Amino acid sequence: MSNQQTVAELGEFGLISAIQTRLANSNHQKVSVGIGDDSAVVSAAGSQVVACVDVLTQGVHFRLDWSSANDIGRKAAAANLADIFAMGATPTALLVGIAIPDVTPVSWVLELADGLAQEASRVDVQVVGGDVVKSESIAISVTALGELSGRKPILRSGAKAGDAIALAGKLGYSAAGYLMLSRGFRSPRVLVNAHRAPEPAYELAATALKATSMIDVSDGLLSDLSHLASASKVQFHIDSATLPIPEDLTAAASAFNGNALDWVLNGGEDHAFVATFSNPLEVPAGWTLIGSVTAGEPGVFVDNQLTRATGWDHFLK
Repeated sequence: MSNQQTVAELGEFGLISAIQTRLANSNHQKVSVGIGDDSAVVSAAGSQVVACVDVLTQGVHFRLDWSSANDIGRKAAAANLADIFAMGATPTALLVGIAIPDVTPVSWVLELADGLAQEASRVDVQVVGGDVVKSESIAISVTALGELSGRKPILRSGAKAGDAIALAGKLGYSAAGYLMLSRGFRSPRVLVNAHRAPEPAYELAATALKATSMIDVSDGLLSDLSHLASASKVQFHIDSATLPIPEDLTAAASAFNGNALDWVLNGGEDHAFVATFSNPLEVPAGWTLIGSVTAGEPGVFVDNQLTRATGWDHFLK
């Protein structure tokens, strides 16, 4: 019996950190931002390209009995496009790798392609290439490319004491939809559909060019705020009374014995955006102020209580 540490024991983010030490090269002249932010930033012919990649796998990120191929395509594209916007960049293209069993109907693959194209069209980009390989189960890898147009990237490490914290987009909807689906329900549609194919607020993210830091909320608000706090070496203080909890969530929580606030704090895959701004007056229209940044040991506080995130981690149990 091997006594080596497993990925389940180390956890997703511990594993990423361990891999990063093998791959990072801070002296690489063509890389200005490497592993650790929502996307990388690399130089290309005197300019900079923003790049990121996500992998979605059957049984972990989607179930074929819950989601159509179109839903899955939209979800795969959205996860990457949101990361590009979180860097203050504008998407330019997508690359897609698909691993599928050889018995997969061609119609399913074409519907997947339609979903990818549909989501890409929301921000006026397209899939420009990729690869298809045989596999025992379905996996989809999407690489998104973007440009900064001479702007500096918005990093996770830019938050400062005194900054205001603001939120754009929906939170908790995907987590609520997952609960509905896991219990055999296909409604409320607004929640179920949010889990099947999230709709990031790209247009709001694009207005946050004065943000000092920003992140795509994919693993849960508390989890992703903890990434900002750690990278910026500051404390994030959230006032739960300011968090948007729409009637859709409160009604579902009441009907299904759920917790709407927990869905908002810890539910992932909505791909909302959270950012910091040096002045509350710089927070763009459509964003919601939810707290402030202070000096101190990095951490996330909700109503003055230090919190431990319970959002998504692929390997921790």
